[in-house]
Amino acid sequence: MEDIPLSELDLPFIEAFNYYLRVKRKMKPGTVRARIVLLNKVIRQALHRNFISRPPFEGSQLEKPQVQNRSLTVEELNRLISTPIKSPTQSFIRDLFIFSTFTGISYADLKQLSWKDILTEEDGSRWISTDRQKTKTTFHVKLLNIPIQIMERYRGLAIGGNVFSSMSLGQVNVGLKRVAKKCGINRTLTFHMSRHTFASQVCLSQGVPIESLSRMMGHKSIHTTQRYAHLNPEKIGNDMKQLSLRLAGR
Repeated sequence: MEDIPLSELDLPFIEAFNYYLRVKRKMKPGTVRARIVLLNKVIRQALHRNFISRPPFEGSQLEKPQVQNRSLTVEELNRLISTPIKSPTQSFIRDLFIFSTFTGISYADLKQLSWKDILTEEDGSRWISTDRQKTKTTFHVKLLNIPIQIMERYRGLAIGGNVFSSMSLGQVNVGLKRVAKKCGINRTLTFHMSRHTFASQVCLSQGVPIESLSRMMGHKSIHTTQRYAHLNPEKIGNDMKQLSLRLAGR
Protein backbone atom coordinates (compact mmCIF):
# COMPACT_ATOMS: atom_id res chain seq x y z
CA MET A 1 0.00 0.00 0.00
CA GLU A 2 1.33 3.42 -0.97
CA ASP A 3 1.56 6.33 1.46
CA ILE A 4 -1.39 8.71 1.41
CA PRO A 5 -0.64 12.46 1.47
CA LEU A 6 -2.20 14.27 4.42
CA SER A 7 -3.96 16.59 1.99
CA GLU A 8 -5.92 13.64 0.57
CA LEU A 9 -7.34 12.46 3.89
CA ASP A 10 -11.09 12.93 4.20
CA LEU A 11 -14.15 11.62 6.07
CA PRO A 12 -14.64 8.56 3.79
CA PHE A 13 -11.02 7.59 4.54
CA ILE A 14 -11.51 7.60 8.32
CA GLU A 15 -14.74 5.61 7.94
CA ALA A 16 -12.95 3.05 5.75
CA PHE A 17 -10.01 2.95 8.17
CA ASN A 18 -12.40 2.39 11.06
CA TYR A 19 -14.06 -0.48 9.16
CA TYR A 20 -10.68 -2.01 8.31
CA LEU A 21 -9.55 -2.03 11.95
CA ARG A 22 -12.86 -3.37 13.29
CA VAL A 23 -13.73 -5.95 10.63
CA LYS A 24 -10.54 -6.93 8.81
CA ARG A 25 -8.18 -6.68 11.80
CA LYS A 26 -10.88 -7.68 14.33
CA MET A 27 -9.74 -5.07 16.85
CA LYS A 28 -11.77 -4.22 19.93
CA PRO A 29 -13.50 -0.80 20.09
CA GLY A 30 -11.00 0.50 22.65
CA THR A 31 -8.04 -0.44 20.42
CA VAL A 32 -9.69 1.08 17.34
CA ARG A 33 -10.35 4.27 19.27
CA ALA A 34 -6.72 4.45 20.42
CA ARG A 35 -5.44 4.09 16.83
CA ILE A 36 -7.74 6.81 15.50
CA VAL A 37 -6.95 9.13 18.42
CA LEU A 38 -3.26 8.73 17.55
CA LEU A 39 -3.98 9.59 13.91
CA ASN A 40 -5.92 12.67 15.03
CA LYS A 41 -2.88 13.82 17.02
CA VAL A 42 -0.84 13.69 13.82
CA ILE A 43 -3.57 15.68 12.04
CA ARG A 44 -3.52 18.37 14.75
CA GLN A 45 0.24 18.68 14.38
CA ALA A 46 -0.17 19.02 10.61
CA LEU A 47 -2.77 21.78 11.10
CA HIS A 48 -0.54 23.56 13.59
CA ARG A 49 2.38 23.52 11.13
CA ASN A 50 0.16 24.56 8.19
CA PHE A 51 0.79 21.34 6.27
CA ILE A 52 -2.98 21.15 5.73
CA SER A 53 -5.60 23.89 5.87
CA ARG A 54 -8.62 22.09 7.37
CA PRO A 55 -9.35 19.12 9.68
CA PRO A 56 -10.15 16.22 7.31
CA PHE A 57 -12.15 14.17 9.83
CA GLU A 58 -14.55 16.86 10.98
CA GLY A 59 -17.93 15.27 11.76
CA SER A 60 -16.62 11.78 12.47
CA GLN A 61 -17.48 10.16 15.82
CA LEU A 62 -15.56 7.42 17.55
CA GLU A 63 -17.34 4.48 19.11
CA LYS A 64 -16.83 4.58 22.86
CA PRO A 65 -15.86 1.21 24.33
CA GLN A 66 -18.28 -0.20 26.87
CA VAL A 67 -17.05 0.46 30.40
CA GLN A 68 -16.63 -2.77 32.30
CA ASN A 69 -17.42 -3.13 35.98
CA ARG A 70 -13.97 -3.37 37.54
CA SER A 71 -15.24 -3.78 41.07
CA LEU A 72 -15.23 -7.12 42.86
CA THR A 73 -18.61 -8.42 43.95
CA VAL A 74 -19.29 -8.89 47.66
CA GLU A 75 -19.02 -12.66 47.14
CA GLU A 76 -15.66 -12.33 45.38
CA LEU A 77 -14.35 -10.01 48.09
CA ASN A 78 -15.41 -12.43 50.83
CA ARG A 79 -13.66 -15.29 49.02
CA LEU A 80 -10.53 -13.19 48.62
CA ILE A 81 -10.44 -12.42 52.34
CA SER A 82 -11.30 -15.88 53.66
CA THR A 83 -9.47 -18.31 51.34
CA PRO A 84 -6.34 -19.81 52.99
CA ILE A 85 -3.11 -19.01 51.12
CA LYS A 86 0.13 -20.73 52.16
CA SER A 87 2.61 -18.73 50.05
CA PRO A 88 3.97 -15.80 52.14
CA THR A 89 4.49 -13.70 49.00
CA GLN A 90 0.98 -14.29 47.67
CA SER A 91 -0.47 -13.73 51.14
CA PHE A 92 1.37 -10.39 51.32
CA ILE A 93 0.12 -9.37 47.86
CA ARG A 94 -3.43 -10.28 48.86
CA ASP A 95 -3.06 -8.16 52.02
CA LEU A 96 -1.91 -5.17 49.94
CA PHE A 97 -4.97 -5.55 47.70
CA ILE A 98 -7.34 -5.85 50.66
CA PHE A 99 -5.70 -2.86 52.36
CA SER A 100 -6.37 -0.79 49.24
CA THR A 101 -9.91 -2.18 48.99
CA PHE A 102 -10.71 -0.72 52.42
CA THR A 103 -8.78 2.54 52.01
CA GLY A 104 -8.96 3.34 48.28
CA ILE A 105 -5.22 4.02 48.15
CA SER A 106 -3.50 3.58 44.77
CA TYR A 107 -0.43 1.37 44.42
CA ALA A 108 1.84 4.34 43.74
CA ASP A 109 0.70 5.92 47.01
CA LEU A 110 0.81 2.61 48.89
CA LYS A 111 4.49 2.15 47.98
CA GLN A 112 5.26 5.58 49.46
CA LEU A 113 3.00 5.25 52.52
CA SER A 114 4.98 5.83 55.73
CA TRP A 115 4.04 5.64 59.38
CA LYS A 116 4.19 9.43 59.61
CA ASP A 117 1.20 9.50 57.23
CA ILE A 118 -0.87 7.60 59.81
CA LEU A 119 -2.54 10.05 62.19
CA THR A 120 -4.37 9.27 65.43
CA GLU A 121 -7.22 11.59 66.42
CA GLU A 122 -8.31 12.45 69.96
CA ASP A 123 -11.12 9.90 69.78
CA GLY A 124 -8.59 7.16 69.00
CA SER A 125 -9.51 6.81 65.32
CA ARG A 126 -6.63 6.40 62.88
CA TRP A 127 -6.43 8.07 59.50
CA ILE A 128 -4.27 8.12 56.39
CA SER A 129 -3.48 11.73 55.54
CA THR A 130 -1.05 12.42 52.73
CA ASP A 131 -0.76 13.75 49.16
CA ARG A 132 -1.42 11.62 46.09
CA GLN A 133 1.61 10.97 43.90
CA LYS A 134 -0.44 11.38 40.71
CA THR A 135 -2.52 14.50 41.36
CA LYS A 136 -0.65 16.07 44.31
CA THR A 137 -4.01 16.51 46.03
CA THR A 138 -4.38 15.71 49.72
CA PHE A 139 -6.54 12.77 50.67
CA HIS A 140 -7.86 11.70 54.07
CA VAL A 141 -9.38 8.30 54.77
CA LYS A 142 -10.30 6.68 58.07
CA LEU A 143 -8.72 3.31 58.77
CA LEU A 144 -11.21 0.54 59.52
CA ASN A 145 -10.29 -2.55 61.54
CA ILE A 146 -9.24 -4.69 58.56
CA PRO A 147 -6.58 -2.29 57.19
CA ILE A 148 -5.34 -1.57 60.73
CA GLN A 149 -4.81 -5.30 61.32
CA ILE A 150 -2.96 -5.60 58.01
CA MET A 151 -0.69 -2.64 58.85
CA GLU A 152 0.20 -4.03 62.26
CA ARG A 153 0.92 -7.46 60.78
CA TYR A 154 3.83 -5.99 58.81
CA ARG A 155 5.01 -3.34 61.27
CA GLY A 156 8.79 -3.11 61.39
CA LEU A 157 9.38 -5.26 58.29
CA ALA A 158 9.74 -2.43 55.76
CA ILE A 159 12.73 -0.09 55.52
CA GLY A 160 12.84 3.71 55.65
CA GLY A 161 9.79 4.10 57.85
CA ASN A 162 7.44 2.75 55.20
CA VAL A 163 4.35 0.81 56.21
CA PHE A 164 4.86 -1.95 53.62
CA SER A 165 7.84 -3.45 51.81
CA SER A 166 8.05 -2.44 48.17
CA MET A 167 7.33 -4.61 45.14
CA SER A 168 6.90 -3.57 41.51
CA LEU A 169 3.33 -3.22 40.25
CA GLY A 170 4.10 -5.88 37.65
CA GLN A 171 5.10 -8.37 40.36
CA VAL A 172 1.96 -7.56 42.32
CA ASN A 173 -0.36 -8.05 39.34
CA VAL A 174 1.30 -11.37 38.44
CA GLY A 175 0.81 -12.46 42.04
CA LEU A 176 -2.82 -11.33 41.99
CA LYS A 177 -3.54 -13.62 39.05
CA ARG A 178 -2.38 -16.57 41.14
CA VAL A 179 -4.31 -15.34 44.17
CA ALA A 180 -7.48 -15.00 42.08
CA LYS A 181 -7.13 -18.57 40.82
CA LYS A 182 -6.74 -19.92 44.37
CA CYS A 183 -9.74 -17.92 45.55
CA GLY A 184 -11.97 -19.07 42.69
CA ILE A 185 -12.26 -15.61 41.14
CA ASN A 186 -12.72 -16.30 37.44
CA ARG A 187 -11.43 -13.07 35.95
CA THR A 188 -8.13 -11.24 35.75
CA LEU A 189 -7.44 -9.48 39.04
CA THR A 190 -5.38 -6.28 38.88
CA PHE A 191 -4.40 -4.00 41.73
CA HIS A 192 -6.40 -1.07 40.36
CA MET A 193 -9.59 -3.09 40.85
CA SER A 194 -9.14 -2.57 44.59
CA ARG A 195 -9.89 1.15 44.18
CA HIS A 196 -13.01 0.37 42.16
CA THR A 197 -14.11 -2.07 44.86
CA PHE A 198 -13.48 0.55 47.55
CA ALA A 199 -15.60 3.06 45.66
CA SER A 200 -18.47 0.73 44.76
CA GLN A 201 -18.77 -1.89 47.49
CA VAL A 202 -17.16 -0.28 50.54
CA CYS A 203 -18.45 3.28 50.08
CA LEU A 204 -21.22 4.02 47.57
CA SER A 205 -23.18 0.81 48.17
CA GLN A 206 -23.12 1.62 51.89
CA GLY A 207 -24.49 5.12 51.40
CA VAL A 208 -21.29 7.19 51.48
CA PRO A 209 -21.90 10.39 49.44
CA ILE A 210 -19.87 10.63 46.25
CA GLU A 211 -18.50 14.01 47.42
CA SER A 212 -16.95 12.34 50.47
CA LEU A 213 -15.68 9.46 48.33
CA SER A 214 -14.03 11.90 45.93
CA ARG A 215 -12.15 13.50 48.83
CA MET A 216 -11.07 10.13 50.21
CA MET A 217 -9.76 9.02 46.82
CA GLY A 218 -7.83 12.25 46.28
CA HIS A 219 -9.62 13.16 43.06
CA LYS A 220 -9.57 16.71 41.74
CA SER A 221 -13.05 16.32 40.25
CA ILE A 222 -16.18 14.33 41.07
CA HIS A 223 -16.34 13.49 37.34
CA THR A 224 -13.26 11.33 37.90
CA THR A 225 -14.88 9.65 40.90
CA GLN A 226 -17.99 8.83 38.84
CA ARG A 227 -15.90 6.50 36.67
CA TYR A 228 -15.46 4.32 39.75
CA ALA A 229 -19.17 4.29 40.62
CA HIS A 230 -20.36 0.81 39.67
CA LEU A 231 -23.52 0.42 41.74
CA ASN A 232 -24.98 -3.07 41.98
CA PRO A 233 -28.68 -3.73 41.21
CA GLU A 234 -29.40 -4.46 44.88
CA LYS A 235 -28.19 -0.99 45.89
CA ILE A 236 -30.26 0.70 43.18
CA GLY A 237 -33.32 -1.36 44.15
CA ASN A 238 -32.90 -0.46 47.82
CA ASP A 239 -32.54 3.24 46.97
CA MET A 240 -35.79 3.14 44.99
CA LYS A 241 -37.50 1.31 47.86
CA GLN A 242 -36.40 4.01 50.31
CA LEU A 243 -37.61 6.69 47.88
CA SER A 244 -41.01 4.99 47.61
CA LEU A 245 -41.31 4.86 51.41
CA ARG A 246 -40.47 8.56 51.72
CA LEU A 247 -43.00 9.51 49.03
CA ALA A 248 -45.69 7.32 50.61
CA GLY A 249 -45.16 9.05 53.94
CA ARG A 250 -45.91 12.51 52.58
